[in-house]
Amino acid sequence: MLTVHHLRMSQSERIVWLCEELGIAYDLKLYDRRSDNRMAPDEYKALHPMGMAPVITDGDIVLGESAAICDYINARHGGGKLAPGAQSPDFAEHLFWFHFANGSMMPIAFVEISASVTGAETVPDFIQDRKQRAWGMIEQRLSDAPFFGGEALSTADVMMIWTLTTGRLFDKFSLENYPAVRAYLQRIGERPAYRSARAKAEPGVEPMLS
Repeated sequence: MLTVHHLRMSQSERIVWLCEELGIAYDLKLYDRRSDNRMAPDEYKALHPMGMAPVITDGDIVLGESAAICDYINARHGGGKLAPGAQSPDFAEHLFWFHFANGSMMPIAFVEISASVTGAETVPDFIQDRKQRAWGMIEQRLSDAPFFGGEALSTADVMMIWTLTTGRLFDKFSLENYPAVRAYLQRIGERPAYRSARAKAEPGVEPMLS
């Protein structure tokens, strides 16, 4: 049985949303962060050698990494329906944004989080430049297409959503100057699968959709 191990307020919320969008059967196990340092508890770290969220188990399989998990669940349990095929006009854009989420956005976020944790007064200028460029690209993409992958929701959206919502808790990033992003988040927030995922993964916590 597929089990999603969700560390509260972490990237593993993506995987809960994916399962809800696919309408597949899965077990959900919630883990609260430690009270002393807000990190994952020891029982979560013991699931996978990296000790990080997300993690799924499926029979004897233990799998980490958001993108790998998305590909695995979509292919093995979802019939591949949330990824455009190679001949689709949306294929290249889907691939770009699917990998952009953790390939470009998350390194920027981790530098900022590390600076905050270590008490650094500033973040390097090149990181600030990359962040500005990234958010500009995101705004432009969502001005041009309803979803990151094109005309239909795909695993590219599943990968990108955390940076646009919960990830902003760590740097208090405002969407004031990003109307297309705000409109996109409102569309996502209206999806029954997203609402169901949030209710299960983060009960009592309002998603950051504005």
